[in-house]
Amino acid sequence: MAMSEKIRIALLKRKMSITELATHLHTSQSNLSNKLKRDNFSEKELSNIADILSCDFKGTFIMRDTGEEI
Repeated sequence: MAMSEKIRIALLKRKMSITELATHLHTSQSNLSNKLKRDNFSEKELSNIADILSCDFKGTFIMRDTGEEI
């Protein structure tokens, strides 16, 4: 499963929009959407996204409250 797909699933589970995530990342919604389309994230970006979504990042997202791996 692509990282962009994992991010989208985590967003749904956290009831957060791409726009809200972009705001937390201090970037534009269009820039984040383009990164999601290209599936082009650095490990640091993925770590930041995981932190914002209250997940642990180990190459996968693990929901902290349920332990579910995405």
